[in-house]
Amino acid sequence: MSASLKLISHKLCPYVQRAVIALKEKGVPFERIDIDLANKPEWFLKISPLGKVPVLVVTTDKGEVALFESNVICEYIEETQGGAKLHPADPLKRAEHRAWMEFGSAILGDLWGLETTTDPATFESKRQALAAKFARVEAALGTGPFFGGEAFSLVDAVFAPVFRYFDLFDELTEHGIFNDVPKVRAWRAELAKRPSVGGAVGADYPQLLRAFLVRHDAHLLKLAA
Repeated sequence: MSASLKLISHKLCPYVQRAVIALKEKGVPFERIDIDLANKPEWFLKISPLGKVPVLVVTTDKGEVALFESNVICEYIEETQGGAKLHPADPLKRAEHRAWMEFGSAILGDLWGLETTTDPATFESKRQALAAKFARVEAALGTGPFFGGEAFSLVDAVFAPVFRYFDLFDELTEHGIFNDVPKVRAWRAELAKRPSVGGAVGADYPQLLRAFLVRHDAHLLKLAA
């Protein structure tokens, strides 16, 4: 009996989006259950040791197993599901891709600071940190259209949710983060066209993200004003 998959999710979480994109790229059926992270259900806390999303609940004929941590979930999807391969076959290339997935997580750390800070100095330091990180990404990119060339990979699944934030941020301010990285800009545009990327969030994502900034009294919104 094959496993059935339930993805425990939050509508804004970029880490959830990685898993959704991987599942959609593989053409794997799954059930998505969105929860409120400000009011976590008891059943969720029982299966998520860190109290974080995503959690992938894998139901087999021997019972349920809950997997946590987005990269672990993506690796499981890659190893167990058919469809397009999302990692390179070569072990060294595969390790390199995994390292860049971690780099994508580091970028999300700086992004969190950029979007939640009320302080102009902190905003500027995060803006500079992001520009510097994307300069490193620029140097790693080849001819495209994707991170590793012609084939869509898990690195693409990690960076697509990163770029999605900037669809709103670009409307709010001239942050200049992508000014000197033409390959990154082209990659971002290519990922935005991907059906799996578009389908990783609901139509209400931009409104929810804006409401999140309002709740945090984000400096970003003051720049827009």
